[in-house]
Amino acid sequence: MRILGIDYGDRRIGLALSDALQLVAGGLETLTNSSREHVLDHLRRLVAEREVSEIVVGLPKNMNGSLGPQAEKTMQFAEELKILGRPVHLVDERLTTERAQRVMTDAGLSRQKRHKKVDRMAAQLILQAYLDARAKRRERREEGLSSP
Repeated sequence: MRILGIDYGDRRIGLALSDALQLVAGGLETLTNSSREHVLDHLRRLVAEREVSEIVVGLPKNMNGSLGPQAEKTMQFAEELKILGRPVHLVDERLTTERAQRVMTDAGLSRQKRHKKVDRMAAQLILQAYLDARAKRRERREEGLSSP
């Protein structure tokens, strides 16, 4: 089973998908956020076709940790995703888009190519952060079990 990562935006929605072992995130695609029905239908098909077991949505918190208008929209979207029948997790995504831009700039992508890929890259960074944090929690639990 795989985990789907989502970077939600008013105009575009970036998608990423984990590998089957849930260790590595890969960028998938960018959806146009034209209507809620279109987005949910597309995600419903994707969840079924790609055997998605969980969904991770980036929550855009302000730098001080508070929630602004975009965070409220994202939480509403995450709530609507529960119709897909999979657990939905919200993950702090502060500065993810900026990191995605920096990674692509460092890789030498033109401004036009960065614009097309930034949402997908942000979703990939959000999902990879979730996968890494989960792996660390698992390691700590296992270390606690093996200590005398």
